[in-house]
Amino acid sequence: MEGMTSPGQVWAHVGQPFQAAEFDVVVVGAGRMGAALALFLRRLAPHLSLLMVEEGGLPNEEGATILAPGLWTTLDLPRQAQWSQQDQWSEQAQWTREQLASAFGEMPFEPCPLIELYASPLPGHDHSPQGGQPSAAVPYESSAELAREFPVLRELANLDALPLARVDRQAALYRPASVALNAAQQAVRLGANLLLNTRARLKHAPGPQVMLERLTVTNTHQIVTHEVKVVRARHIVVAAGAGGPPLLEHGLGVHTQHGRAYQQYPRLNLPSPPGTPAVRVSGLTLRPQHGAFTLIPRLHHRDPHGYQPTGGHLTGVPTGLRREVLEDLVNLMDALPALAGPHLQVGRSLSDLPGAWVTLVRGDPQAPPVWETPAPGHHLLLGGPHADTLGLAVAHDLAQHLSQPLAPMP
Repeated sequence: MEGMTSPGQVWAHVGQPFQAAEFDVVVVGAGRMGAALALFLRRLAPHLSLLMVEEGGLPNEEGATILAPGLWTTLDLPRQAQWSQQDQWSEQAQWTREQLASAFGEMPFEPCPLIELYASPLPGHDHSPQGGQPSAAVPYESSAELAREFPVLRELANLDALPLARVDRQAALYRPASVALNAAQQAVRLGANLLLNTRARLKHAPGPQVMLERLTVTNTHQIVTHEVKVVRARHIVVAAGAGGPPLLEHGLGVHTQHGRAYQQYPRLNLPSPPGTPAVRVSGLTLRPQHGAFTLIPRLHHRDPHGYQPTGGHLTGVPTGLRREVLEDLVNLMDALPALAGPHLQVGRSLSDLPGAWVTLVRGDPQAPPVWETPAPGHHLLLGGPHADTLGLAVAHDLAQHLSQPLAPMP
């Protein structure tokens, strides 16, 4: 089929004239979720015309995907759920892993065990694989025994204080930004169109419409709107990450329950040679990356409306870490002595630390990815904190829905 499909068109700058047209599907946002949706839709329904709209100069140049952890693990599946949900999420997780390891094979997909260290068993869980909820099916092991296989554990953690561990040996690392770029390129080869450097706004009008502001840069480096086009579609999918719910709320006047949180990624400059596992303690993940560790803090809650990230103080010295992250690091210094040494990079300002807004589905840091239809012809696709493990499966589910016969253009 790929050999019979003509490639789509890419508009990268305002020098390429774009004529407003009608499309079957318009995808707002060419990050990981939006680009994957476009690719799946081109495979399932190549007869549908499709336009991806991206505000950046490349698929996923902006937004949280470029900073996302990129850690696939079933230990991340939400724990407070019924057995049926756990089974469904487990199937979606395995399907996502297969896609990452094969369909997106041009990008690095690196097996990397994830070791969670504990002071005591989780509430309601015992030491056997049968104990507790489905997510506790991974048995506990001795962290001291694991340290023989992974000596880095003794460099990072106080194993006397953390004697128990659970290991996901199927866990893997990848780059979500590579997923977005690879998926968008494949979608274009299969006939999807891609409009870059364009800001999208939804129009409250009869039938789904999107207003496209094509952006350019002045000689004083200001980003301005060059021209505005209006495109009609049968279906508009908003896959703009944390900016997606506000886009719907402001454009259509609908209310969503979703929130966002600003997540930061400090660095621990200790060596992480090949074969180093990812380590997690009390929700803080130490991800091997670029020869050291990227710290992925837990998300406590949704940020209030209008919140602007601010830093804190460590022993009276200003840092670029927001208060919740700083408190977590300080509280974990006994369990993870490596955090108390000179290798922790906290920055003096927010600009010193990479960070991004992350979607919280229904405002819940534990909620899985979702798609929904808040208004006729308008769909919202959200990844959130569990996008690494479940996101592609949810995007595929929406693609299957959209590949069904579409209603006539209103």
